[in-house]
Amino acid sequence: MIAPEGKIILIPLLVIVIAGALVNYLHPVGWLKYFNGVAVILFLFSLYFFRDPQRKVSADPEAFISPGDGKIVNIQKITDPGLGGEAVQISIFLSVFNVHCQRVPLDGFVQSYTYTKGKFFGAYRHKASLDNEQTRIIFRTEGNKFYEVKQIAGFIARRIICYMKPGMAVKRGDRLGFIRFGSRVDIIVPPSFQIDVSVGEHVTGGETVIGKFL
Repeated sequence: MIAPEGKIILIPLLVIVIAGALVNYLHPVGWLKYFNGVAVILFLFSLYFFRDPQRKVSADPEAFISPGDGKIVNIQKITDPGLGGEAVQISIFLSVFNVHCQRVPLDGFVQSYTYTKGKFFGAYRHKASLDNEQTRIIFRTEGNKFYEVKQIAGFIARRIICYMKPGMAVKRGDRLGFIRFGSRVDIIVPPSFQIDVSVGEHVTGGETVIGKFL
C-alpha cells in the first residue's frame, strides 16, 4: 500500500520516466538515456519510501504504541511546559529507509496543536528536538492524562504533514501525520509513565508497545 502523501512526488516522477522512455525510444540520445535511468531510480526509491503497510495494534487498551518506525536514540528527563513541569522524552530517529507515517499512540482527544518553524539539523542529533522545524501535539487520554507527540523535520525532510486538530477524538493507530524523508519523532510523557523500551531498540509504528500510564 502506498501512502497518499507520496502522490505529489510519485505521479510527476512517473510522468517523467514514461515521457523520457518514449522520447529516448523515438530519438535515442546518450545523455537522455542516463537522465531517464536516474529518474527510474528516484521513482523506485520514492515508491519504497512512501510504502504504508497495515499494522496490527495491540489488543491491550492500556498499551501505548509507538507513533512511528525507527530507532530509540534518546530517553531523558526534561522540563516541559506542555505537561506542566517534569517529564520524560523518548526520541525516535527515522532514517530514509523507515516507514514515515505517524500513528496515534493511545485513545483520547487532541488537546492542542502547535507548529514551530526552525532549523534543519540532522534528525539524529539531539538538539533537533529543540531547534528544528516541528509540530507539537498534546493529547488527553480517556483517563484524563496528558502526553505529547512531536513531529520533527530533519536535514532532508522539509515537509511535515499533520492531521490532528484540537478537539478531535482519536483512536490508537489512527493516522497522525507524515514526514517526507529522514526525520525524528519525540514522545513526551509524565515521569510516572512506565517505559518498556530502551535506547538502541528498533520500534515499529502502530505495533511496538512503548509503555503505559500507571
